[in-house]
Parts: sequence; structure tokens; C-alpha cells
Amino acid sequence: MSKTADNDKVITESEEIKSDAVIYDATAIQVLKGLEAVRRRPAMYIGDISSRGLHHLVYEVVDNSVDEAMAGFCDQIDVVLHDNQSVTVTDNGRGIPVGMHPTEKKSALEVVMTMLHAGGKFEHKSYKVSGGLHGVGVSVVNALSEWCKVEVCIDGEVHFQEYHRGDPVAPVKMIGKRKKSGTTTTFMADATIFSKVEYSFDVLSGRMRELAFLNPGLTINMKSEKAGRIREESYYYKGGLSAFVEYLNENKAKLYKKPIYFQKELEGVDVSAAIQYNDGYSESVFSYVNNIHTTEGGTHLVGFRTALTRTINNYAQKNNLTKNLNFPIIGDDSREGLTAVISARVGDPQFEGQTKTKLGNSEVKGIVERVVGEYLSEYFEENPGDAKKIVEKSVEAARSREAARKAKELTRRKTALDNASLPGKLADCASTDPEESEIYIVEGDSAGGSAKQGRDRRYQAILPLRGKILNVEKSRIDKILANEEIRAMITALGCGIGSDEFDVSRARYHKIIIMTDADIDGSHIRTLILTFFFRYMKELIEKGYIYIAQPPLYLLKKGKVEKYAYSDDEKEQTLKQIGEEGVNIQRYKGLGEMNPEQLWRTTMNPETRTLLQVDMEDAAACDHLFSLLMGDEIEPRRNFIQENATYVRNLDI
Repeated sequence: MSKTADNDKVITESEEIKSDAVIYDATAIQVLKGLEAVRRRPAMYIGDISSRGLHHLVYEVVDNSVDEAMAGFCDQIDVVLHDNQSVTVTDNGRGIPVGMHPTEKKSALEVVMTMLHAGGKFEHKSYKVSGGLHGVGVSVVNALSEWCKVEVCIDGEVHFQEYHRGDPVAPVKMIGKRKKSGTTTTFMADATIFSKVEYSFDVLSGRMRELAFLNPGLTINMKSEKAGRIREESYYYKGGLSAFVEYLNENKAKLYKKPIYFQKELEGVDVSAAIQYNDGYSESVFSYVNNIHTTEGGTHLVGFRTALTRTINNYAQKNNLTKNLNFPIIGDDSREGLTAVISARVGDPQFEGQTKTKLGNSEVKGIVERVVGEYLSEYFEENPGDAKKIVEKSVEAARSREAARKAKELTRRKTALDNASLPGKLADCASTDPEESEIYIVEGDSAGGSAKQGRDRRYQAILPLRGKILNVEKSRIDKILANEEIRAMITALGCGIGSDEFDVSRARYHKIIIMTDADIDGSHIRTLILTFFFRYMKELIEKGYIYIAQPPLYLLKKGKVEKYAYSDDEKEQTLKQIGEEGVNIQRYKGLGEMNPEQLWRTTMNPETRTLLQVDMEDAAACDHLFSLLMGDEIEPRRNFIQENATYVRNLDI
């Protein structure tokens, strides 16, 4: 049954079906021509129409320029974010061809910019390998832009064409002469398609840094012309993947001085990798295919991991380094403290969809396995000191894993005997549907008590934590599992921990909300919890399940009027609205200062609260930052604090 909004007339289900019936025959079949399909269903081509999809437009244009660099024709790319939110990408490559296309009977530039699956990357005549193998990149950018302008310098001539929402405004025309070749693309993302047109310099610069690491000798310049804050960065790394690993390991104590680097082409696949171990306990491995970050891994990563574990085991057994070990070294053991970048360049990569996050070519696994196995075996024989350090670390990791396994089994036995599978401090919600359930991880018993009283029991669970949890950046898994607060989180969330047990599909809540005090201790606790999620439950972040609550900083009272302010700026605006005279201002230092009703109204009510969703657009930068903030090296952390001190708000002294 359904009811109309105007009058309470009831329409039966059969009547509703009849009235909504449509004719389905040959006339109902639509053919979307040109780029119309892209504008109708943009998420099919760029993932989504939020911030991530918006930044993807820039990546697509830059990737075309990087393909020129991989082919050996480009060594500089400039990216400019203009104040009006338009973007310009310039390279010094060969320039997009502008001659008449033999079958389309129009300029090749117009074909590339206005037709899907048009490009010079399919037959490997112009590009041996490339990232944009779907042939939709730059044409999709054009389709999803309010306007786009392309200037091509080729054969001493400058050619120009402008487009409006994917359609050419006029034919390609020559507008001048210039000796240097290259392509300049300027576009304005369409505000009628994207939810918000605003670029993040930090997000884009992270990707530009990554591309510069992956393409040694390529310079990528980034500039933001945003009014009031002009920013410029330049990325150039002669060391390539080795420099990438050194950047990732910058704030860690290394087991040996220089990264192990090797590169070899085998059966048409170019394999290169850089490997360096540190004294930490987490694994940081980044895999790429044709410059594309394969976040879900694939056959190249499987081959790398298999070869690494086998080589370490073989060397350990050959040199009698595991005589007191009664169990084998497995993959997780061999990768403890490992920082590595593995890059494969494949002529015909098979990816899962346009987002290209997982490589499917089965033949690549064996090729990578052979290259990595051969080189590592040779390196270990020539550098026995480094090899012994790596094996010893793997052996210690194996012992720790075995201790953790026994601790897990003991916990399971206790749980079975106690007949209580969830931690006692958890106030669970009534709903068993993860999609509608949310859990607040709350700092302190006092705030936890208020949250339990103020929550909506139908779908909101509360887990109070006592004090600061363990810094997992400095701890092995057995010590982590011995920490009571971390164990409570693992049990409450329900998705397990460790590569052998963690399963994100078993998560009991799809909103995991960290709620801490607005002071230094609260910030520290939040960072400790985020470090744990990043290192041991990263998929929760990738799925978008982790949020940070935003409790108010101030309560302003004037007579019967109560207003909450979430920042100093908002406090000043509120004072202007209600007048400063007779206003009582309370600065909240802890969640426990709010009663249950206030906590619900300001921080927990879905209709009025503000939540920050945690994401990781640049995983390498996240890894680097967590190591810097939570690792053992003090000097880099001190430098970071000094460099960023001017950006601190709401300092708690």
C-alpha cells in the first residue's frame, strides 16, 4: 500500500502497477551516442561523483602525459589548480596528433577528445605499455567538464580546440607556431554532475609524488593558485623505487642501510622492486602495474610474496638458522617490518574494471616469482649479514605469531566457558543489521556512561575505553592481543584480526565512530585508535566504515537561549548573532561534562551531528605519517611539529 502526500487517498498495489506500466518494445531501446553515456552514468567511468571521482579527472589527464614519459618522449609535467577550480595539465611530450583521421574524417585530436575507446595504446605501436588502456580517460574528462580547452604543439605548429560539455565548439584550428612540442589541457569540472567542485592540493600532490617515484627522471610540478594560499611543489626522484622505499622508511630504524633494488624484463614483462626491512612490526607493501596503484593487489603481488617467503625459508634452512624453531616461517612472518614497492609493466594488463585495482594476468605471477626469487637468492648469498638479519626477524615474528595463536585459543576457551562472546563493557544495540548499526568507541567511563544513557538503543552501541590504548606501531601482535582495550575492540567489531582471520564482511557495524575529548589527550587517543585500524584493519577504512565524532567546543547561554559552537570561528559568529552582553560561555574539555541529553543532541543524533569520515586517498603518505607520528624516531617528529605548529587550532594548554 502507498499513500499520496496531498490527501489521504489510498491507492491499491494493483492500481499503482497499472498506472506505472510502460511499453517495452523496439522504441524503448535507446542508443546513447558520443559521450552522452558518460554524462548519464559518470560513476561507471570514474567510480563516483564525489571528491574521489573529481580528483580522478586530473589523474586521467596526467596519466596520458606519464604514458608519454614511459615511452621516452616526456620529462616534465606541470599541474596547476586555478583559483576558479579549473585545472591545467601541461607536458613536453610529442603532442596529440592533429591530422585527419582516416576513418572518422575529422582531426585525430577531436577523435581522442570526443570518442570513447579512441587512442594510440591498443596495438603497442605508439606505446609499449601504458596505464590508460581502456581508451576512455581524456574523453571522459571532456564529457564531465563544463568546458575543456586543448592546445597541442606538434611539428612546429600550435593547434587548438575548445569543447562544451564534451561537444566541440569549433573545428581544430592552427593558432601559431612554436618549436617545443607538447600538450596543454585545461578543463572545468561540471558542477551539475559533481557534488562539489573543490580540489585538494594534498590529495593530488600525493599522487604526483607517487608518479615521480615510479618514473625516475620525470619532473612533476604542482601549483595551487588559490587566493590567500599559493602553494608549489616539485617532484623529481633519480633513485626511483629505491627513493620511494627510503621515503616510506624515513622515520623508521632500518635493518640495513640501502634498499635492495632489482629490475629485469622477462617474457615481455618488466619487473622492478625495492625492498628494505625495518625494526617495526607492520608490513608496508605497495604494488603497481603501469604506474597504476593496484590497491587490491593481483597476480604480480602474489608472485612477489610467494618468492619472498620461499627465498627466506630456503636460506634459513640451508644455513641452519631455524634449528630451534618447531614451526615453519609463513608469509606473515617473512613480511614483518617489510617496506617494499613492486612495479610491473605489462603490455596487455587485465584489470578489474576501469578503476584498475587488481591485476588478473595469470602469467605475470610466475614471471614475478622467478625474477624476485632469482635476485633475492643471489643477494642473500652475496650479503650474508643482511640476509641473517632478515631471517632472524622472520624467526622472531614466527615465535610471536605462535604465542599470539596460543593466546587466541586461550581467549576462545575462556569465552566458551564464560558463555559471553562480547566484552562486558559493551552496551550493544538491538539491531543485528550491520548497515544500520553503529558503534561509538568512547574515551573514558564517564563519557561512556553519558553516551549509554543518551544513545538510541535500537541501532547505537557504546564501547568505553579506559585510558590510552597500546601504540601498535611499536608492538608485536602477541603484545597487542594482550592489551585489554584492544581485545575489547576486536571482539566488539567482530571481524577478527590478522591475515588468517580478518574478514571485513563480518563487521558488526558499518559505522565505527571514534568519540574522544577535544583536548591533547583526546587527540592522542584518537591517533592511537586510528593507528591500530590503519595497521591491522585497513579494510575498515577503505570501506568507509571509520568516522570521527565532532563534539562541540563551546556552549553559549544567554537567558533561555542555548547555542553550541564547534570552532572558535563559529563561537565568534554566534556571539555576533545573539550579542555578547550577558552570555555565559562554557568551554568543553571533556565529553563527560555533557549530560546524556546534550551529548545526544550535539554529537549522536544523526539529524544534527557532524561526522568526519576517515579515508586514505594516498596510502603511501598515510603510511609515512603514521610512522612519523607514532614510531621510535624522535627527530623527524620534532621537525614535523615545528613545521606545522602554525596550523594548530584549539591548543589545550
